[in-house]
Amino acid sequence: MKVFAISPATQSEIREFLKLALPLASAQVAQALTGFVDTLMMGRLGQEALAAGGLAVMIFMATLMTGVGIVSSVSPLAAQAYGAQRPEQVGQVTRQGLWLALLIAVPVVPFIGNLGDMMRSLGQAPEVITLADSYLSVICWACLPALWFAVLRCTVTALARTRPIFVIMVGANILNVLGNYVLAFGKLGFPAMGLSGLAIASALSHSVMCLGLMGYVIYHRRGFLQPYRLFERWLRLRPAILKQLLVLGFPIGVVTILENGLFTVMTLMVGAIGTHVLAAQQLALQTVVIVFMLPLGMSYAATARVGQWYGRGDWPGVQRAAMVSVSLTVAVMFIFGGVFVLFPTPLISLYLDVNDPANQAVLQAGIAMLTVAGFGQVVDGVQRTANGVLQGLQDTRVPMVLSLIAYWGVGMVSGYWLGFQTPLGGVGIWIGAYLGLATAAISYIWRFRMLLKTR
Repeated sequence: MKVFAISPATQSEIREFLKLALPLASAQVAQALTGFVDTLMMGRLGQEALAAGGLAVMIFMATLMTGVGIVSSVSPLAAQAYGAQRPEQVGQVTRQGLWLALLIAVPVVPFIGNLGDMMRSLGQAPEVITLADSYLSVICWACLPALWFAVLRCTVTALARTRPIFVIMVGANILNVLGNYVLAFGKLGFPAMGLSGLAIASALSHSVMCLGLMGYVIYHRRGFLQPYRLFERWLRLRPAILKQLLVLGFPIGVVTILENGLFTVMTLMVGAIGTHVLAAQQLALQTVVIVFMLPLGMSYAATARVGQWYGRGDWPGVQRAAMVSVSLTVAVMFIFGGVFVLFPTPLISLYLDVNDPANQAVLQAGIAMLTVAGFGQVVDGVQRTANGVLQGLQDTRVPMVLSLIAYWGVGMVSGYWLGFQTPLGGVGIWIGAYLGLATAAISYIWRFRMLLKTR
């Protein structure tokens, strides 16, 4: 007697989803691990370099991910066109996405490269400003290739071809690590350039990813990509499609700002409690960020699968794709959440000597934060993937409002109250943040069910 049976259609959906999600999630984890290695190298350059480099990376990534959020509107539109069997529309969306990336990069590059006055007004130390500027003035030139890569990644994912993305990203990130070591510390005859060397290596890595994926597209332009004519008449601007991309993508960029802002302000609040709590926060957050790359990659796959069914007008297929993507995310994040809860000390030992009596305060705070994160991993994964599902349906404005309420209305307010009005301290701030993520997860699922009722 079969107690639990999966229908053939669901089995097929699971296979197709995993075919997209595994390379994307693996590539995102590889990139996060590279960021971890970058942090270790900054630490070897000294405390000032670590502080300045951390600040500079945070500024660059927050700005870049906002831009990536905007151009990621290419994904649902391309997936819809692919599902509707309109290859020429896939090409049009891609070309206009590349134009949108250029329009974003034009003001962003000088903005990132000239942030000295802003950092000075925020009270940063002069030596930190000088070092951060040395990084930002170089890495700003990586914005355009990074945004172009994001556009092409969206298109290739919408066309169900994600394996080359994994290969290219892993290869470029290995190059980044090697370049960091050579240029920052002056190996193989190169001068030791410190943070500037790290920035050059990272900029080269972003450029290699862009050129690699562009080369893949050009190589297959006469093969399976021929019907899409991705680079045909690429100089031609289509204002209507550009507007559609911007209207759809701007709320995604705002959600990115709101989510990143939640954890940035959370870090500032933790810092106000005590240095050892802030140190524990950084260790726990670095671990959480690496695991978060899994649902992030899965959300890209969810957007593509839902968008393809949406383009075909197949709502049972949409519902099935949403169910599979969210269910698999729950399963994956449940496993990693269990690891956080059961093995916090071994995880923290990756960063500091847990047997040193001087580190006991950091260790205890870190264990408490990782335990909270362990119980919160499922809701974090669900809110990310469910948002990807809504993006596949080209529903971004309502989720933007829901994100504001969840992240800042619930997460920030409850985190502040639990952190400063109760004995929980830094752990209370983390609990509040995950309450916000849980609210986002529930509200996104509610929104999806409302959309289904209207069909």
